[in-house]
Amino acid sequence: MTWEILGPDPTGHPGAAACADVAIVVLNWNGAGFLHQFLPGVLAHADGARVIVADNASTDDSVELLAREFSTVELLLLDSNLGFCEGYNQALRQVDSPYFVLLNSDVQVQSGWLPPLRALLAANPRIAAAQPKILAHAAPRYFEYAGAAGGYLDRLAYPFCRGRLFDTLEVDTGQYDDPRPVAWASGACCLVRAAVWHELGGLEPAFFAHMEEIDFCWRARNAGHEIWYAGGASVVQHVGGGTLPKSNPRKTYLNFRNGLALLYKNAADQELRGAMAQRVVLDWLAALKFLLTLNLPDCRAVLRAHRHFWAKRAYWRTRRAAGGVKKPAGEQVGVYNGSVVWAYFFRGKRKFSDIGVRF
Repeated sequence: MTWEILGPDPTGHPGAAACADVAIVVLNWNGAGFLHQFLPGVLAHADGARVIVADNASTDDSVELLAREFSTVELLLLDSNLGFCEGYNQALRQVDSPYFVLLNSDVQVQSGWLPPLRALLAANPRIAAAQPKILAHAAPRYFEYAGAAGGYLDRLAYPFCRGRLFDTLEVDTGQYDDPRPVAWASGACCLVRAAVWHELGGLEPAFFAHMEEIDFCWRARNAGHEIWYAGGASVVQHVGGGTLPKSNPRKTYLNFRNGLALLYKNAADQELRGAMAQRVVLDWLAALKFLLTLNLPDCRAVLRAHRHFWAKRAYWRTRRAAGGVKKPAGEQVGVYNGSVVWAYFFRGKRKFSDIGVRF
C-alpha cells in the first residue's frame, strides 16, 4: 500500500532555514547527566531550530549546568515537578512557534534528523505529529522500546510498534524505513503542529506520565488529523528509562491506570463496553502472573491502578471532554482489529510483520 504525501518529497533534507520555525523543547527533571551528554548533539544538529529546556523544578544542578555550559539554550523554569504532561502543557503555552519538538533529555539525535520531520508536516497539512526512527542507544542495531518505527494499538488499546512487540525488539535492517501513517508517535521524540496541540489542549494532565502521547495522538485522529512515522530518513537513539526504570512499580501503576483511561476516553461507543470488560480481564490475569512469580510490588501496582481508575471520577469525565468522532477499531489507521496479547503470548508472534496488521 502506498500513502499520499501532499507537496514535495518529505524525505529530502531542506536547508537550515526550513527549521527556523521549529522549537525543540526538552522537558528536564533532575537530568543534569543527560543534558551534559546529549544536549551538545541537539545544539549541533538543530538545523536552525530554537532549543529550549523546560525545567520541572529540578533539585540537582541542571539549572546551574545550563547557565554554565549552554548559555545559548533558552530556559523555562517551572515552579514544581508537574510531571511529563502538565510540565509540557505549561511550557508550551510559553513557546510561540508553529512547530514543537517534544524531545526527551536522554535522546541522542543524528545529523539530519529534524528536516525530514519538518518537511513531512509541511508537505501534508493533515499531519498533526510525526516521529523519527528510534533506535536503542545501548544497542543501536535494535529498535528502542518507546516508539521504534511508529506506534500501533490493538482493539483493546494495548500499544506496540513496528519493530517492537512487548519486550521483544527487532534488529533494524531497514525493513521499516518507509514513511507511513501510524496510530501514535512517541513522546520521546516527535514533531507536533502547534495549532493542533492548542486545539486539543495538549496532553491529558490526569495521566501525569506514560501513554500520554498515545492519548494525544488518538484524540488527534478522532478530530480528523493524521499521525505519521517519518521513515529511515530521520533517526535518533533513545536511552529509555531515564526517569523511572522499566521494572519500577510506579511505572507499572501508571501504565495500567493510564491504559484503562486511554481506552475509556477514546474507544468507539459501540465497542466501549466489551473492550473495557476484556481489558479488565487481561489486566487481572497480568496481576495474577505477577503474584505467581512473587513479583508482589507489580501485582499491588496493578490492583492499585484499577482501584484508582474506577474510584476517581476525573478519569470518567475525560471521555466527553476528548470529543471527536470515535471510530471502531477496524476503521482506524494503525489499529490492529485483534489482540496483540493473544498474538504474542499464545500464538508466539514476535515480529510486527508476523501479526498481520492491516495498515
